[in-house]
Amino acid sequence: MRLVPVMLHVSTGSMIPVRRVVLSSLVFGGLVWAGATMAQGGAQSGVQGGKNAPPPPEEIVPQVAIVPYDDKLARLAEVLGSVHYLRTLCKAPGADEWRADMQQLLDSETNGEPQRKEKLTAAFNRGYRAFASVYTVCTQAAIVAEERYRNEGATLATEITSRFGN
Repeated sequence: MRLVPVMLHVSTGSMIPVRRVVLSSLVFGGLVWAGATMAQGGAQSGVQGGKNAPPPPEEIVPQVAIVPYDDKLARLAEVLGSVHYLRTLCKAPGADEWRADMQQLLDSETNGEPQRKEKLTAAFNRGYRAFASVYTVCTQAAIVAEERYRNEGATLATEITSRFGN
């Protein structure tokens, strides 16, 4: 089988998650390879006893996408949950933006992947509950924690997009 190099052109105007491009390439490459293998196997196997042997049944197993930045994304979701709780507690302007940002993250990253969506949602809720168990009123410590977590979230977002974005 001869491999042909493929050039991918990605527009930076509409960002496509890196994993979608990589997975599409892998799926396409796998389909080409499987087609070539089946064509060779069909020509070599011939006929058994005058009858065509039926293909073996395929087991359908749901695929879980392995994304190299999932750990950082889970931490970002946890930070978003923490910041959402603290900003709501301290009645900061735009407190609901953080939950909306998390929903946007889920919509763009986990479309059709319920296991990843559950993992990221659990991380968001874990961050929210962690601070809900400590802070019941807005204090100076809560304000400082919110600022630190917001800075960590900005750092994580920058790292993820600079390393894995396209």
